[in-house]
Amino acid sequence: MTGSATPGDPRAARTRAALRQALLDECAERPLEQVGVAALVRRAGVGRATFYLHYADLQALAVDACATVVREAVDALHAWRGVPDPASPPPDLTAFFTGLVPHAALYRTLLRPGGSGPLGELLHRELREYSRRERALAGAPEPELIASAVAASFAGVLADWLHGLIEAPPARVAGQVWRLLMVLHRAPVH
Repeated sequence: MTGSATPGDPRAARTRAALRQALLDECAERPLEQVGVAALVRRAGVGRATFYLHYADLQALAVDACATVVREAVDALHAWRGVPDPASPPPDLTAFFTGLVPHAALYRTLLRPGGSGPLGELLHRELREYSRRERALAGAPEPELIASAVAASFAGVLADWLHGLIEAPPARVAGQVWRLLMVLHRAPVH
């Protein structure tokens, strides 16, 4: 975000939500590179100056609009209780991959193959921190190392799947990612 918009202000939150939704709607019709601020603000029902009060540019808005995906990914990977079953991913993980399909083109713009790009950096940072904290609380060995491996693997596989470098339907890739992450969590690293 940029400008002087107050983060806790309900009007600012509604404006940002309208801009995020307008961007998702625009990107459902055309690639991000073809979306203009004029069309976006018209769809959102706000002025151009209001847009720039909240966002520096379209990419900043796009990352904000897609940040929900990052939170959903982190939540989906940790949506189990007790002892995880490596053969069966949490239903939230499968739902997460399925939910990406409608806006895959936008995600591909922000998440490049291998997991780089602004969305990949955000995903890596948030997933790494969550995994590190969970491992540390559980007393598991090498929380920093495993958290980095989990975050990099997930971001990389997700990005490669979105870019068509891994061909699998959502349910299958969810299962494959789940098994991969279980192996990483159980790897002896002493």
